[in-house]
Amino acid sequence: MPLNGRLRAVLDTNVLLDLWLFDDARVRPLREAIETRGLQVVRSDACDAEFALVLAREQFGLDGPTREALLARFRRFGATVLPQVPAPLASADPDDQKFLDAAFAARADLLLTRDKALLRLARRAAALGLRIAEPAPPMSYDPPR
Repeated sequence: MPLNGRLRAVLDTNVLLDLWLFDDARVRPLREAIETRGLQVVRSDACDAEFALVLAREQFGLDGPTREALLARFRRFGATVLPQVPAPLASADPDDQKFLDAAFAARADLLLTRDKALLRLARRAAALGLRIAEPAPPMSYDPPR
């Protein structure tokens, strides 16, 4: 259920990369919803740590200040969820569990990801009140009326 009239969402690392590093056109409506504060992003320390580790990968060629700027941008638009509680669902990929845990701890409406292991849980998560989906241009980030 939307809090303060806004949807709450957890973003998987692959979505964060699309938003803040690659400027992927498919997630520009999502970025606009985040930057205009129409969508509340929630995150955990574990989610932040994974994003930082991924940004440090050599394949991206990012120096320290650039990585810190990307992390700061994400943190500016996201609220940290504490305490972390285990989700009632388990991901087949243990590395993805942190996103489920954060989503359920925050009572998020959405978990946005491109990860197949998380997307396979969509039906079961929906029964528990969490929508797991890929961000896509036709997706609305407005709360249901």
